[in-house]
Amino acid sequence: QVQLVESGGGLVQAGGSLRLSCASSGRAFSDNTMAWFRQAPEKKREFVAASRWSGGAASYADSIKGRFTISMDPAKSTMNLQMDNLEPADTAVYYCALSRFSVNWSNPGTYNYWGRGTQVTVSS
Repeated sequence: QVQLVESGGGLVQAGGSLRLSCASSGRAFSDNTMAWFRQAPEKKREFVAASRWSGGAASYADSIKGRFTISMDPAKSTMNLQMDNLEPADTAVYYCALSRFSVNWSNPGTYNYWGRGTQVTVSS
């Protein structure tokens, strides 16, 4: 069993930055996929970014590419999302997720474990 807890959300003005963290407890393996998703009110949950626990190549949604950076710290069992140049459209609840066997990183249905989310609000 794996527990995921997000932190770092908050209120920020457009153009500002936030750093989200996801702390993992339980067994995670180097080939597991870790990801960030987000969900705005009345919208579907959408993919933000993903990478393997072991690091390496990452995948990003087009809407945030060049502004957000995902990183892993397996020694601390933590995943981070650095968000720069934030826009009001980035306002959402951000969730971290872990998949044991995902081959389609952007599909939320392939993730086995989810955190409860952290709210990010970007004011204009």
